[in-house]
Amino acid sequence: MLHEDNHLIIVNKRVGDIVQGDKTGDKPLSDVVKDYIKDTYNKPGNVYLGVAHRLDRPTSGIVVFAKTSKALTRINKLFASKDIKKTYWAIVKGRPKKTKDTLIHFLRKNPKNNKSTAFIKEVENSKKAILDYEIKKELDNYYVLSINLQTGRHHQIRSQLSAIGCTIKGDLKYGADRSNKDGGIHLHSRHIEFVHPVKNEVVKVSAPTPDDSLWNSI
Repeated sequence: MLHEDNHLIIVNKRVGDIVQGDKTGDKPLSDVVKDYIKDTYNKPGNVYLGVAHRLDRPTSGIVVFAKTSKALTRINKLFASKDIKKTYWAIVKGRPKKTKDTLIHFLRKNPKNNKSTAFIKEVENSKKAILDYEIKKELDNYYVLSINLQTGRHHQIRSQLSAIGCTIKGDLKYGADRSNKDGGIHLHSRHIEFVHPVKNEVVKVSAPTPDDSLWNSI
């Protein structure tokens, strides 16, 4: 648990957790949080929990849930209007040509293989994707990038970094040569900052990285 008040609950998702239920039938993080609320506050009956956004299953880090419908409506507006600042960390194999840069691509999603392809120019059924990155640290064989999203597209960070030759460690779908032992990828939703949708206070939350040798070397 990273933050909790009467309206919001923010958690640090582990690699492999799904945020909402899917065809796998695995228990989603949303149900785990509902159980926590039910047990902690002795709530009878069904517990309300709104999912404000998602993270890919192999990704770790910050996920925001709403405890009331009013909070969900308002936090959704913040996400839609890009009034929420999200920072990701990624550990990649290739070194970007520039220490920091803004990447602009047009992403087209293929539902059959659940993958997005990045194009330099607009193509049919594509959506514009923009992110800013900078090299945070150089490791022995990898580079740590700090990434701020300007848009929120399907597999945006994964596909855009792959397009510039900077595949995320463990991300077989986007060109990594081997998978991670835990089935995850080295992409972590590290920091989030926004004005609370009900209390009008600034909320700043950072999520500790997973416990492994690469993350621990940052």
